[in-house]
Amino acid sequence: MSLESVSSLPEMLEVWQETLNWQPTNDQQNQLQKLYELVIEANRYLNLTRITEASEFWEKHLWDSLRGVAPKQHFLDFLHQGASVIDIGTGAGFPGLPISIIFPSCQVTLLDSTRKKINFIDSVFNDLLLTNAKTIVGRVEEIGQESKHRENYDLAVIRAVGSVSACAEYSLPLVKKGGLAVIYRGSWTKEENDSLENAVHHLGGEIELIEEFTTPLSNSIRHCLYLRKVKHTPVSFPRPVGIPTQKPL
Repeated sequence: MSLESVSSLPEMLEVWQETLNWQPTNDQQNQLQKLYELVIEANRYLNLTRITEASEFWEKHLWDSLRGVAPKQHFLDFLHQGASVIDIGTGAGFPGLPISIIFPSCQVTLLDSTRKKINFIDSVFNDLLLTNAKTIVGRVEEIGQESKHRENYDLAVIRAVGSVSACAEYSLPLVKKGGLAVIYRGSWTKEENDSLENAVHHLGGEIELIEEFTTPLSNSIRHCLYLRKVKHTPVSFPRPVGIPTQKPL
């Protein structure tokens, strides 16, 4: 598929405004469209995503990425004022790439263990002229123990990576005291809530908000979990590679 044959994303300006109290500028719309084209082109050989149809891509990759960070005014202020953000297990670049496009004052770090995906994201930076983002190839269990990353970020975002307790263990060690981790989830159960409460207690955080919402096109139920870092994470976390998933807190 050539770039010329890729569909145009729906504008959805009214939906952006109604759901997030905000809408992208024309330049940002153009960047999001270009991002879509680049993902679809690279998907031919990288298997980045199963979501390729324009409206589904808009909802599940773009809107969903920004829904986790953009609906509240204090969040918008925080992001516009130059927050440092890390996207853990970014995959094809979500939610990190949309965040870096929409909030150019932020410094966004996109982390993934797969070199081919990180190479793709680096090429997107060049194509979209994004100067506020960088990448790291590595495992979050190891990155979280490195002094230059540990407790170094205002905001950590993590989407579709492992159990909820593992997500908390991956994200909270990277967040500064006073900062936030945002875990993106689909469904949510009481058992998961109990697991999260236990994990957060060990990691120096507290559950600030669990928000349920409905996506605007497919009316799917989604959740965002907001974890506030209230004290330093013990040095034993995150545990070595594989342990957070094999032996959840």
